[in-house]
Amino acid sequence: MQTLDAVGWAATALGSTFAVPQLVRLVRTRRTDGLSLLAWQAMLVLNLAFSVHGARIGQAPQLVTSVLALWSSLPLVVLIARHRGLTPWRALAPPLLVACVAVAVDVTVGSAAFGVLVIGPAILANIGYSVELVRAPSVAGVSPAYLVLAVVNQALWVTWALLVPDMGTVVAATTMTALTTFNLGWWAGRRLRGTATRRGTPGRVADPAPSVPEGAA
Repeated sequence: MQTLDAVGWAATALGSTFAVPQLVRLVRTRRTDGLSLLAWQAMLVLNLAFSVHGARIGQAPQLVTSVLALWSSLPLVVLIARHRGLTPWRALAPPLLVACVAVAVDVTVGSAAFGVLVIGPAILANIGYSVELVRAPSVAGVSPAYLVLAVVNQALWVTWALLVPDMGTVVAATTMTALTTFNLGWWAGRRLRGTATRRGTPGRVADPAPSVPEGAA
């Protein structure tokens, strides 16, 4: 029980704050280069759905981390939407609807079915990021600190879910660990290629210089 509690509360602390570097970077630079609105809408779905799921299975770490994470995912959705000319309600309505469906499945069918269902938003949250990281002319809006913490966060939740055990969280968090690892690796590859190009060696065209150093949060 002590190991379970330690891992759970470590995941809670990190899961509650790992998106803060991305929010800070967006507020500081006002750049959304490389950011995906769809990805953050999906993240909002997960935060809402797992808030209810954590309460249902009586696991305070999952409940607390999901509720606190809303303080990052919600403003990120609103800020990105405004930057792209969308009203907040238009950006928030779809994730609210999907979260309600996920909660209904959790209540009526069970945890395993819930875990399978939320794989969809989990994949969207990270594939949305992946697509933007691949196709965006610049990734100046992306926080590297967020990408690193996202990998660590999901690895902690996999460990916690195996100790509980909670198959719904195992399925969802394992999938997200793989995707967040890809995102971090791709971002690092772009930065390395950009650095090589700026130094005059063959490589991909460098990303335009951001308003703040690329290594900043």
